[in-house]
Amino acid sequence: MAEAHQITQGEGVVVAVPDTGVDPHPDLRNNLLAGTNIVAGGSSDGRQDRNSHGTAMAGLIAAHGRGSSGALGIAPAAKILPIISSPDKQGTADDLAAGVEYALQQGADVISISSVGGSSTRLQDAVSAALRANVIIVAAAGNQPDDFTVGYPARHPDVIAVGGVDRDGHHAALSLTDREIDVVAPATDIYSTSYDNKYTRGNGTSSATAIVAGAVALIRARYPELPATEVVHRLTATAVDKGAPGRDDQYGYGVIDLVAALTADVPPLAAQPSTASASADAASTTTAAGPAQDGGGAVGWLLATGGLAALGGGVAWALAVRRRRRGDAASPPTAV
Repeated sequence: MAEAHQITQGEGVVVAVPDTGVDPHPDLRNNLLAGTNIVAGGSSDGRQDRNSHGTAMAGLIAAHGRGSSGALGIAPAAKILPIISSPDKQGTADDLAAGVEYALQQGADVISISSVGGSSTRLQDAVSAALRANVIIVAAAGNQPDDFTVGYPARHPDVIAVGGVDRDGHHAALSLTDREIDVVAPATDIYSTSYDNKYTRGNGTSSATAIVAGAVALIRARYPELPATEVVHRLTATAVDKGAPGRDDQYGYGVIDLVAALTADVPPLAAQPSTASASADAASTTTAAGPAQDGGGAVGWLLATGGLAALGGGVAWALAVRRRRRGDAASPPTAV
């Protein structure tokens, strides 16, 4: 990560975090924009958090630390747009939809959604609108045993669905295994910022999602002219395969080398050779069934998790994402 930060630290990129809010922690406050509280009756600007989940996710993405101490995020120069969409880790699909809509209105470049659950027509429309507007959405796949299938919005075909690995780089037992998985990132024994100037330690695909969102922020800062599809392609083209050859249900498309993703000569998608398998993949994407609807069902938030590095200790993790191309839909999402 230190080598990557010599290239870019995420300057000029705004990452929206619809979650429990973000506390202005000393390691994070310089990167924290004024946001909003979209929950009925809410009146704050998003810069408060009595749960810790949202603050932990924001720290993973963009904590800047305090010199040689404190927490350091993946993109410490990126800006965080805090959105309170679930003050107690329990919200509705329509609350999350309102958060995505607000992020789009405010010009966010990346939306990091560390939650999994049911969908609604409004949420599907909000996610689709953001994707059409060149916004990259990164979302948690879910944690076992509480979740038994990848929920929404991770199961949307153009949202990056994130699973987890442990500290040895192996599939984390808590991470869902499913055909929807696009990328894995660290998900166990993760430390980050918390409310009241504290730090937190946790496990879950929530933290893996925030780490990937930070990685996307670095790529967007390094290549601001690239459309969202090419940003994801750059990540996948430099990915290191893991598990079974090619894409698999534990690791998705592999683990990326963050420095290579920032520096490699990657031909654009338009320059890739046309193959039968590529045609089949494209057809699969076109015909993939959409997510089931369950009205305004509750969106279940994952466990509070921590940051990439704490107290000045550098932890170098490789991350990976790849645009999902699949031919059939997963089971309907369920609220957790």
